[in-house]
This record gives sequence, structure tokens and C-alpha cells, in this order.
Amino acid sequence: MDGLIYFDNNATTPLDPGVLEAMMPYFTTHYANASSLTHRAGRTAAAAVDTAREQVAALIGASPKEITFTSGATEAINTAIKGVFEHYQSKGKHIITCRTEHKAVLDTLAYLEKKGAEVTYLPVASDGQIDLGALDSAIRPDTILVALMQANNETGVIHPIANIAELTNKHQTLFFCDATQAIGKVQIDVANGGPDLLCLSAHKLYGPKGIGALYTRRRSKPIQTGALLHGGGQENKLRAGTLNVPGIVGLGKAAELAHRWRTEDTARLGTLRDTLETALAKLPATQVNGKGTARLPHVSSITFKHLRAAEIMVSVPDIALASGSACVSGTRDPSHVLMAMGLSAADAHASLRFSLGRFNTEAEIQTAIGLLTTAVEKLRATSPVWQLYEAGLVE
Repeated sequence: MDGLIYFDNNATTPLDPGVLEAMMPYFTTHYANASSLTHRAGRTAAAAVDTAREQVAALIGASPKEITFTSGATEAINTAIKGVFEHYQSKGKHIITCRTEHKAVLDTLAYLEKKGAEVTYLPVASDGQIDLGALDSAIRPDTILVALMQANNETGVIHPIANIAELTNKHQTLFFCDATQAIGKVQIDVANGGPDLLCLSAHKLYGPKGIGALYTRRRSKPIQTGALLHGGGQENKLRAGTLNVPGIVGLGKAAELAHRWRTEDTARLGTLRDTLETALAKLPATQVNGKGTARLPHVSSITFKHLRAAEIMVSVPDIALASGSACVSGTRDPSHVLMAMGLSAADAHASLRFSLGRFNTEAEIQTAIGLLTTAVEKLRATSPVWQLYEAGLVE
């Protein structure tokens, strides 16, 4: 992708060279099935899986026994939410989430509603935050699960996970956290006031696609979820199927590198993001969504009023951007996240997501500022709606 400025790291990150190097032997030399423990080749593959499990556990403060490898966060989300619903119906069928969750959570809950689940969808304020008092009031004796993400994939808004965990512990309710976008960007310690279940995907932290993990608390509060996939005894009978050894090794290495470089990456990306935001926010009728609250250091959602995000993206073909989550980028519906934050449909359609990554540079930021500023000004110069706005005839 020569010449492309890649600002779509929340959709997927490029593979870190160190991750690729760690994976390669398990495509070639060490190709055995990790369940084939009767010979040395299989035991070598199994040992690599054990190492990766330790690396992932270390990143979030878990025990290796609490890590189950999956095909990604979506599978982990389905396993956790459907599993809790299936195993805790003796207590109740009530689940709490919020309106800005990822579609993988919302669609899973919509499916469970057809199976008898009762779901409370908490609103968010204009900055994307939930009201902890409203959450506290929403938890009932028959509430079996609170499902809230750590950081939003479109705006980067960070929820107060420790406070949420405190509330769920007080009510003796399970807490599932989609930490997919937060992993490797902010500190996560499940052993100290963290969620009971948590999911992640390798391709959001410079690892390969098609591999992820589900953390399930086993020590202080053993949790029953059961298996989503059946057909083998892999992963302690929690996830059937031949283990993706190269992918698992890649996830482990990505977790190790994220653990090592998180502080450095966070500081550098925060500076780059702030430079980009400050420059683009100088354009008239332009706003940063979620600004003023806790956000991931590398993410910015910016609304360029009276334009279409699609028009801007077409005008800057050398910049990879997104108008929302990659999972819904093919739809014509406005972002459910931005709509929940109070934006109009028109403003939601006028919003772009910038998600920076480990390999972005200051030079790319400056180039992007110039290209985007020129594109927005040119598009508005020929826009009848913008002329009405300048004349004070539309807001």
C-alpha cells in the first residue's frame, strides 16, 4: 500500500514484523497438531500454545487457565453472553447493556431476546458515557449479566470499568466486558476490580486475523458458560476444534509486545491524535465527538457538518479512513453510536473515524491535515447547504 496513510487501525492493525517472525515456524517446521501429544512434534506445538496463553494472561493480569482461545472477539462475545444466559436462568433472564455497544454484542442480545431474555439498554450522555447511578438502579435480583465495553470502537470513549465492576460485585451480578479496542492501549488488570469475563482479538493489537481469546474468571468466582462449539475436548472442553497454532503464537507475541510498548505507544499516539484533532477542529462547524471525557489515545471521531463522510473519503484516496465501525460500513444507516450520543442522522453521516496505530508518523499526520483541510474546504465551496449555513438559514 505504497503512499497510503493508514488511519483505520480500529478496523484492523497491520501485522507487527516481530509477530510474523514468531508465527512463521508454525506454518513450516512446527506444523503438528497441538492435540497430538503422543509425539515430539505435537508436544512442541502444545508448548507454543501454553507460552501464548501465558503471554495473553500476563497482558490482562489473569491466570493462564482463565484464557480460552477463540477465532476472535465475536466468537468470544457469543460464547460468553449465550453461555451465561443458558447457565444462569435459574437466577433470571435479565441482561443490561448500553446503546453504544458493538454490533456483535447488540445482535447477540437481540437473538437472545427471541429466546426469552429481557434486555435493558442504558442510554449514554452526549459524551458517550453511561450514568453509573442509572446502571445501579437498573440491576435487579434477576439480573444475570451486565455487558459493557471498555472502550468504544467508533469514538474511543472509555467506560469506568473498575466502577462498573464494583457495582456488579455489590449486586452479585456477572460483568462481561468487550475489551477488544482497549487491549494494548490502556492498562487492564482483571485480578484487581476487573470484569468476570472479557474478550479480545489479535488483529486489533498488531496480531493476525482469525484469532482471539475469552477470559473467564476461575479463581475467586468460578463462572459457567459452557461451549459454543462442540466436537472435541480442546481448550478444556470449552471450545472444540483444532487449535490454530500459528495464530495463537501470533496473538501471544502481539500480547507480549503490547505489554512491553503500551506506555510508549500510548504517549506517542496521544500526541499525534491531539495534533490531528486540533488542526481539523479549526475548520468551521467541525466537532470532536466525545471530547472532554476519557478516550483511547489513538481514536478520534470528527463531524464535518453539512458534508457527507463518503464525499470526504472519496476526495482523499491516499488516506484510509472509516465512517464508523468496519462491521457496519457497508450499510446506509447512520452510526448507532453517534445517534445514541444525540447527533442527528445528517451529522452522523458527516462523521469520520480516525484510528491511528503504531506505525503512523508525524509526517503522515501533517500530510493528512493538509489533504483533509483542502478537501473539506473544496467540498463546502460548492455545497448549496453550506452556503445556506453561512447565510444563517440552517444550523
